[in-house]
Amino acid sequence: MQKKTYIEAKKELEAIVAAIELGELDVDALTEKVKRASELIAFCKEKLTKTDKELQKILDDIV
Repeated sequence: MQKKTYIEAKKELEAIVAAIELGELDVDALTEKVKRASELIAFCKEKLTKTDKELQKILDDIV
């Protein structure tokens, strides 16, 4: 995946979900969009996990 911010990835994921919910995708596009959504979810999860660990370290250093 190309470099993205969390916000960019979240917006792209929201757009994919909206397109799926509205039934705007044909079967061929649906497969690709679901695959892309899976990649975006993994990216966002990794970002959140990394941020949580960094924040915990900072807070531990303060105390």
